[in-house]
Amino acid sequence: MKKVLILLLVVLPAILTELSCGGSSAAPGPKTSGIAYRAFITNSVSSVTGAAGVYIVNAQTDVRPFLSPIAAGNTPGMMVLTPNRAQTLVFSGSGTQSSDNQFTIISNAGESASSHVDLPGITQSFAVSPDSSTAYVAVPTATVTGQSPGVIDVISLSSGAVTAEISCPPANPANPVCIWPAPVPQGFNPPYSFLSIGNTGNRILAFSEGSDSVANTVAVITPSSVGTESPVVTFVTGVGDTSFDHPVWAFFNSNDTTAYVLNCGAECGGQQASIQPLDLTTTPPTPGTPVPVPAATVALVDNSTVYLAGTPIPASPCTGQTTQATTCGLLTIFDLNTMSVTNSAPIVITDGYHTRLSLGPNGQLFIGARTCTEIVPPIPPPAGAETRGCLSIYNTLSTAVGSAPPGGVLIPPANGDVTGIQPIAARSVVYVVQGGSLRVYDDTIDALEYNPNDPNNPGQISNLVGDFIDVITPDL
Repeated sequence: MKKVLILLLVVLPAILTELSCGGSSAAPGPKTSGIAYRAFITNSVSSVTGAAGVYIVNAQTDVRPFLSPIAAGNTPGMMVLTPNRAQTLVFSGSGTQSSDNQFTIISNAGESASSHVDLPGITQSFAVSPDSSTAYVAVPTATVTGQSPGVIDVISLSSGAVTAEISCPPANPANPVCIWPAPVPQGFNPPYSFLSIGNTGNRILAFSEGSDSVANTVAVITPSSVGTESPVVTFVTGVGDTSFDHPVWAFFNSNDTTAYVLNCGAECGGQQASIQPLDLTTTPPTPGTPVPVPAATVALVDNSTVYLAGTPIPASPCTGQTTQATTCGLLTIFDLNTMSVTNSAPIVITDGYHTRLSLGPNGQLFIGARTCTEIVPPIPPPAGAETRGCLSIYNTLSTAVGSAPPGGVLIPPANGDVTGIQPIAARSVVYVVQGGSLRVYDDTIDALEYNPNDPNNPGQISNLVGDFIDVITPDL
């Protein structure tokens, strides 16, 4: 399995890089709740204590007001904020036969759903144009008559309507909508799974899962040509030393002339993880030589520094950590100026499939994974029992923070997959959704925050009960 984006990512690129440092602007217009700085949190279950939906929390005081959740399908989960912060996009879908596969557009000012779109299948990734007018949604299981499944739905965020679908019709030399290099056959419709969009919006890169040649291909889409008679998709594979190896995501330079493709490699069924430049000024785009890294399924870009997280295959030992876990993942620090790895020693983190990276305001890098090695203590836990889940915190500072030394890693004692991370602006706290619960971390000590509203339960927000998936702040 590959990562759920988002950024990024996928989040993207503002979502998938998840940089959250400083600033203070708000979503336009008055807010129904009257809260100046809000967090939106998706709850995927209904119960006697509350309905499924998007919950609103006062992110300045860590208090949930007595408001009904915003309706966003039966099992709302992944969220993406539009670049202008006016709307929040939410996907609801469980991947089961009863999944509603609903895509909801929320007005952040009105705190209500402005429209719903029924998708033809489940999505793991959607990206928004820089002008906040259009969403591109990858639906790899969508049925296409006469072809293999897979489309990208193009949705107008003003009307809430699907305006186009991107897929590969049968080969037509007079009108080649999809241009494939050999040896991939003409007319094959790829199951697009993940999307990355450039800073200017003039290119979208799409990636597919699998073990065949399509999984080693990057689809380069020109959004301005969608719906015209001109070719809209060019597939790039590279040749020999420039071949892609299970690419999963990309980020772009400032003018979108180069995309840096993240190759998952062995962790996704290939050979070698790497960062690989893709020249977008040529026709077709030209892959460069990949630079090997230990493992990479997610990245965060901070100026010229790239943080990469992944689990090597075979997995790395947990050297330097006192834990019952026998396998661990690795964090890698990469310099874009020199195109090289800069950490001389391995930085050991939890294993699993890493999907979340976010840099807190105090230089603490929060790293989230799913399907990691869990250490669950017996109940009641004996003294000194280890608890270990899928969250790692890396101290990027040259001074100690809490029990983390400079350049050190802390594994908080909490179980569960990490599905959402959101630093809170103008505060030294980070909201983390782990194991279905929202936890509030004080990143000056890398530990759960003392909450005067609920002093007996550090890191928790009162009256917030459910199975939570994602968290964002529409006001920043």
